[in-house]
Amino acid sequence: MDDKTILFAAGGTGGHINPALSVAGLIRYLHPNCKIHFVGTADHMEAKLVPAANYAFHTIEISGFQRSLKPKNILRNFGTLKKLLAVNGQVQKILANVQPDLVVGFGGYVSGPVVRLASKRGLPTAIHEQNAYPGITNRTLAKLVDTVMLANEAAAARFVCKNPPVVTGLPVRRELLYADRAKSRAELGLDERPMVLSMGGSLGAREVNDAVVGMIALLWKKHRTYFHHAYGKFGVWVPGKLTKAGVPLDLPELTLRSYIDDMERCMSAADLVIGRSGASSVCELAAMGKPSILIPSPNVAENHQYYNAKVLADAGAAILIEEKNLTPKLLAQTVESLLANPERLRAMAQAAKSQAVDDANERIYDALRARLIAP
Repeated sequence: MDDKTILFAAGGTGGHINPALSVAGLIRYLHPNCKIHFVGTADHMEAKLVPAANYAFHTIEISGFQRSLKPKNILRNFGTLKKLLAVNGQVQKILANVQPDLVVGFGGYVSGPVVRLASKRGLPTAIHEQNAYPGITNRTLAKLVDTVMLANEAAAARFVCKNPPVVTGLPVRRELLYADRAKSRAELGLDERPMVLSMGGSLGAREVNDAVVGMIALLWKKHRTYFHHAYGKFGVWVPGKLTKAGVPLDLPELTLRSYIDDMERCMSAADLVIGRSGASSVCELAAMGKPSILIPSPNVAENHQYYNAKVLADAGAAILIEEKNLTPKLLAQTVESLLANPERLRAMAQAAKSQAVDDANERIYDALRARLIAP
C-alpha cells in the first residue's frame, strides 16, 4: 500500500469522522508513504479534525435533507437540491486531482456523491456502515461498491450488496480498550459503592436529563450510590432542577458535568451506564463490557439508535427504554433493580463483552488492503 493513494469521504459528526481517522492512522503507521486524502464539508467538525491530524483535506458543498416538512425545512431542502446540482462537478474535480487508488466512505451525506462517482469511474470502492439499521445513503451505495464493511452483523440482512459484506466492527479508542477500572475509581475518589454514569448527549437531550434528575431525586437518600451525570450543552438547567428537587449539589456522591472529556476514566469506573445508543456509544459499551440502560433517540434517520440498542438488549447486555415510555420513576426502578442484583450486572457485563470487536481497526485495514490488491 506504500505506493497507493486512498481517499476517505466522511463528515457531519464525530461518529463518522473519528473511525475514518482511526483507520487512516493505522494505514499511515504501517505504510508511511501511502498518500491519504479526505473529503468533507467546510462547515462541520471534519474541517478541524482532519487538518489537525495532518491529512490533505478537500471540501464539497452538500447538506442533508430535512425530513420534517416545516416551512423553514422546506426552504433548507431547496438549498440542498441546489447544492446537489453542483456537487458532482466538485467531486469529479477532486477525483481528477487526487487520482485515488481506493475511495472509502465512512457515512454521512458527504459519502454519497464521492463514492457513487468513484464507482462510476471504475475505481475500487468501499463503505463502512456503523449502525445496525443502515442509512439510505449506504443502502444505495451497497449495490455499487466493491466492499461493504459492517460494524454489526445485524445490518447484513438489511443490505442488498454487490459482494458479500464483511463484519469489521467499529474502531474504539485504545484509551477505552485499556482503561483500568481500579485505577479509574481511585482517581475519581470512589470506594466500593456502585457508580452510575449517565449522559444526556453532547447537546443534552431534555428527556434524558429530566429522567435522570428525577431518578437521582428518588434514589439519593435510599442508596448511597455514586451518580455521575453529564448534562450536555443545553442542559445547564439540570443543577437548578436538582436543587429544587431537594438534592444537595455538594453531595459527595454526586458529580455533575456539562461534558465528559475523560470517558475512559468515567466509563471504566462505572457499574452501570445510562445514555443514548449511537453506534460509537454502543461499540464502546461492548468493548468495555458495561451493563447499560439505553434510551434511543427517536429523532434520527431510520430510527437507527433503536436498532443499535436492540442488539445489546437482545444479547442480555442492556435494558432498552424507549423515550415515549421513559419516566423518572421507571428509570429509578430499573436502576434500583439492577444495583440490587450484582449477579445480573455481571452477566450483563459478560454479554456486552461478547458483542465487542476489539480488532476493528485491523479488520478494516485488512478489508481495504484486500480490495487494493484484488485483481
